[in-house]
Amino acid sequence: QVQLVESGGGLVQPGGSLRLSCAASTSMFSRNVMGYYRQAPGKERELVAIINGGDLTTYSDSVKGRFTISRDNTKNTVYLQMNSLKPEDTALYLCYGRTFREYWGQGTQVTVSS
Repeated sequence: QVQLVESGGGLVQPGGSLRLSCAASTSMFSRNVMGYYRQAPGKERELVAIINGGDLTTYSDSVKGRFTISRDNTKNTVYLQMNSLKPEDTALYLCYGRTFREYWGQGTQVTVSS
């Protein structure tokens, strides 16, 4: 059974940083897309950042210049470095993987508040 397990969420003050990790239980994503979406209460799920098998990255406009996605295929893990966090970044962050179908993690909560 394929699993995506997120870690690294928490409470941080505005302007602070967090690094999320998503570990896959399989190496099948190493040549495919992995990334993060987020969902805030009362809002639709939205793309944050994705990285493909060739390490090409895509970011939402709202996080460009502040967030960086990377991957370590030796650990089957994708990382999201989040800097200059804002209260509007508060959401449940969900790891995403795609081969011939989509896979989702359970999510890790990120709360940005003073």
